Amino acid sequence: MLKDNLVMLRRLHDFSQEEVAEKIGISRQAYAKWEKGLTIPDVEKCALLASLYGTTVEGLLRTETVERVGILPPAPKGKNFWGSVTVGDRGQIVIPKEARDRFGITGGTRLIVASDEVGIALLPAEAFEKEMKRAMEMLYREL
Repeated sequence: MLKDNLVMLRRLHDFSQEEVAEKIGISRQAYAKWEKGLTIPDVEKCALLASLYGTTVEGLLRTETVERVGILPPAPKGKNFWGSVTVGDRGQIVIPKEARDRFGITGGTRLIVASDEVGIALLPAEAFEKEMKRAMEMLYREL
């Protein structure tokens, strides 16, 4: 819910209620009512809050809960949390429908599997290959 996200984001950014209120041009008391769920901000104030916290208005309004973790803070703008998946016996996973729809992933879509020390990422093969080709062209131009 909005009130939970406002509290979480304010604390993550180490702001006081007074600081947030000042940044978006309202009183501390008005902001405190939003965090308590007594009132809600209008659309313009939601846009200001989203900008302040580096998320989206939709992110402010939605609550994501992860099993054994709890409520997650809204994702930064341009980032998404699609939920969790379970790996099958043969290593297969089912990508959540919302993510498939967002990225146009259908049967036969090629994906690149990349990782770092923390986890795995899936990237559309065409986009990855295009970026690698561009990077290689830039590298060879500099040589």
